[in-house]
Amino acid sequence: MITTFEVALKESQMAENTITAYLYAVKDFYSRYKVLNKNNLLLYKTYLIEHFKPKTVNLRIQALNKFLEHIGKGKLRLKSVKVQQRTYLENVISQADYLFLKEQLRQEASLMWYFVVRFLAATGARVSELIQIKAEHVAIGYFDLYTKGGKVRRLFIPQQLREEAVEWLDKQKKTSGYLFLNPQGERITTRGIAQKLKYFAEKYGINTKVVYPHSFRHRYAKNFLEAFNDISLLADLMGHESIETTRIYLRRTASEQQAIVDKVIVW
Repeated sequence: MITTFEVALKESQMAENTITAYLYAVKDFYSRYKVLNKNNLLLYKTYLIEHFKPKTVNLRIQALNKFLEHIGKGKLRLKSVKVQQRTYLENVISQADYLFLKEQLRQEASLMWYFVVRFLAATGARVSELIQIKAEHVAIGYFDLYTKGGKVRRLFIPQQLREEAVEWLDKQKKTSGYLFLNPQGERITTRGIAQKLKYFAEKYGINTKVVYPHSFRHRYAKNFLEAFNDISLLADLMGHESIETTRIYLRRTASEQQAIVDKVIVW
């Protein structure tokens, strides 16, 4: 059953990291309980709540629910736990650090890494989506992503970035294929990107906690709302199923809150 589940997940074009997490959750359940029934599922949920944060608990529950649907036992689905929404965004790269990092990469490092950072911050792509972008997408200015339920989300490549990327590709005489390759000429992995970004953060003296792939997606959202305050449009561009997910970007980052408090409160 787990083998067919893995095949089904891959056919749904789910991200590698998500597939790994889903399979781990199912295997972890079966390592603790021999029988799949409602009682054991509830016991497993209790175990998760006692040992993990709500976000991790919900990821495991989501995985099990997907598995239950796959084997025709959707009636056994578990309810997710409530996640306490923070009143601030945490560990998001500042605009100043983003501008500094991309300029350092443009001047000193491989242009490929400059464009990795540019594409993450200027398209709002998830890292699993970024590695799928090809030269053909740059040429037409967008990349259509097929999500769950057959929905299509269009990832737009802004004109300024597109013009820069076309010039970069022309110099390489590259007209097709994936944009971001490793030294062996193969498509780079999400892990490879995350590790290299940490390396650059350390090299250029930027807080490593704010330099990771998804941080640039957060920066995209913050910058978009500051430039064009349309949260419904942003939700569509980011592929959020619920606008409530997007509302977090209306809040200030922890560092922004601290700066305001330090400036305003002088009594």
